Amino acid sequence: MAIGKLIDWLRGTAKQAPLTDALWDETLATLPFIDRLTGDEKSRLRMLTEAFLAEKEFTSAGGLELTDSMCVSIATQGCLPILNLGLESYRGWVGIVIYPDEFIIPRSIEDEFGVVHEYDDIASGEAWEGGPLLVSWHDAQMAGAGYNVVIHEFAHKLDMLSGEANGCPPLPPGARQEWEEALLAAYDDFCARLDDAEERGEDPYDTFRLDPYAAESLGEFFAVMSETFFETPETLREEYPAFYAQLCRFYRQDPLGRSSSPPRSGH
Repeated sequence: MAIGKLIDWLRGTAKQAPLTDALWDETLATLPFIDRLTGDEKSRLRMLTEAFLAEKEFTSAGGLELTDSMCVSIATQGCLPILNLGLESYRGWVGIVIYPDEFIIPRSIEDEFGVVHEYDDIASGEAWEGGPLLVSWHDAQMAGAGYNVVIHEFAHKLDMLSGEANGCPPLPPGARQEWEEALLAAYDDFCARLDDAEERGEDPYDTFRLDPYAAESLGEFFAVMSETFFETPETLREEYPAFYAQLCRFYRQDPLGRSSSPPRSGH
């Protein structure tokens, strides 16, 4: 595993310039949804990305050779949701593990009779409460067309700030009821539409504009809608305008209007 000089510099162990214009431009060129940001927002995103890289620890697995380009790409995507929330939103954990492709996670589940069943789950990303975030580099490079495994997993991290990933991240006082109403209405409608499609024998991945995986749980719905919010916000606003508005309030960003609020205190 080889890590470039950027992260060493950010951690004070190497004498080299910080994130270069060339590497930053190269990163943005692969993430077209970042173009929605204003010039000031891009500057703040760059500074937030540098702070994130200095604070978190990147490692690789599965024989992947880790590079600065990989780390900067993942950090940039991960920092977009917290552009106006601050780096403290990712408190309590430091590790990011990058796999070359999908990876296997051993799991176990206990059935109603108390019998434990063990199985292997193939994943492209995983966020552990209080622990590291795992992501497939192959999938991370697919960002830009409504599928974003990095934003998805970082959304889970935000969700976990209030406990388990249940679709209700920390919200301002008095905002939870309106959030839950919009979340549940959108989720119930989405699941009902999926059920109808399956009854008609339709492939939901060919029928729906939103990833059917969102129906797995309220936590997955929030994470998938967060991907859509930042990558293809037009789709989300057209499908579920009330929940789109709630995400605008939570993230303090409007991707379609770029009417961002000033950042909170902190990084």
